[in-house]
Amino acid sequence: MFLSVFDLFKIGIGPSSSHTMGPMTAAARFLDEILSGDWPKPHGVEVARLAASLHGSLAYTGIGHGTDRAVILGLTGLTPMSVDPDKVDEMIASVAASKTVSPPGHPVYRFDPSADLVMDRKTPLTGHANGMTFSALDADGRVLLKRIFYSIGGGFVVSDEELQRLKARGPEAAANDVPYPFSRAAEMLDMAAKSGLSIAEMKRANEETRLSRDELNAGLDRVWEAMRGSIERGLTKEGIMPGGLKVKRRARMLHDKLQEEWRQNRPNPLLANDWLSVYAMAVNEENAAGGRIVTAPTNGAAGVIPAVLRYWLHFHPESDQDGIRDFLLTSAAVGGIIKHNASISGAEVGCQGEVGSASAMAAAGLAAVMGGTAMQVENAAEIALEHHLGMTCDPVGGLVQVPCIERNALGAVKAVTAASLALKGDGTHFVPLDAAIETMRQTGLDMNEKYKETSLGGLAVNVVEC
Repeated sequence: MFLSVFDLFKIGIGPSSSHTMGPMTAAARFLDEILSGDWPKPHGVEVARLAASLHGSLAYTGIGHGTDRAVILGLTGLTPMSVDPDKVDEMIASVAASKTVSPPGHPVYRFDPSADLVMDRKTPLTGHANGMTFSALDADGRVLLKRIFYSIGGGFVVSDEELQRLKARGPEAAANDVPYPFSRAAEMLDMAAKSGLSIAEMKRANEETRLSRDELNAGLDRVWEAMRGSIERGLTKEGIMPGGLKVKRRARMLHDKLQEEWRQNRPNPLLANDWLSVYAMAVNEENAAGGRIVTAPTNGAAGVIPAVLRYWLHFHPESDQDGIRDFLLTSAAVGGIIKHNASISGAEVGCQGEVGSASAMAAAGLAAVMGGTAMQVENAAEIALEHHLGMTCDPVGGLVQVPCIERNALGAVKAVTAASLALKGDGTHFVPLDAAIETMRQTGLDMNEKYKETSLGGLAVNVVEC
């Protein structure tokens, strides 16, 4: 099984990988298909107008997650990587005023967001909770091309046809063209034992079948720089986050208090936890504001891994650049197993698939760079995931703010605790990581839809402000 580290760690914008980055990517894919001409089109007829509809969770919480804005940006030809977060409002206003989009290489298309972008809460699409349709129409309003896409978590997008092929193929039919094609944790441990390599070394060997060592290192360094940048920006911003809940940014205030304690050398038995929390909250406040972040493995859980990595750099003098790369590679190895066998999508399995997966990935990465064996790394991931099982996704107002921001802080704390517990043992433990992953999958299947990113249950309906 091969899922690249750069598939899991995508540089993009907030507030949601499934509800923002995914729809933007889907819109770009639709534009590419129009331009390719590889579809049946009547002679002499041209595309004059575009339309889109959002379904399921995208419809229920799309406004709060900025899905409508993401679709508009995508239809202008932008991608999560290329869009400038500081210019989003200006571009959205321009499209609303002109009622047109002009993606590069295309003619000008009519597109009125108020009429051509529909939040359809009544018509779920059967393939996945995060469904959307895009249509290309001629001047008379006849549909020339219509495509269904699904945003399946972490910024991953598949067409209706691709999803059906994935379901038919099943999880075991994964690619086997890498040196260490582990698709389960047990296989990963077996390969590590036989090869004598660490998990990071095996993951690196797999990645280097696609990239040179220098390219891989440069890519990993870019990922960390983007993560670090989201922490730094989050620690400098103040004010109210967008969306209407009037939730205050707290990361800068908490950071200033910690800095003051540090300068005064005041005893703080919770110092490490406090730093972990402020780092995680800084990232997720930046995400909630639509800033530049990295899916890790999703936007909603984007603060956990950067926080734990920054904690390691802060409190462990042996930390270095090679360690950062090993941390990310190890985390990605575990994240790939989780995604392959269960899900990282809150709309599929609840927040256990987002913050739970992120915490497991962070715990694995930290255990690895602190000298853990492959068995201890797997144990750390299992502890972190096990103690997120059953966690629902119930964002108040459909916004990635409450409970998401604080939940990232707690996920980071759990990750460090899990790594510490695992490193104090010999790697043997009662519950295998594979069992925890399968349990998460089954729990997600059994979970009521109102607790899976629809904002129809839990905190989302029990908080007065909602």
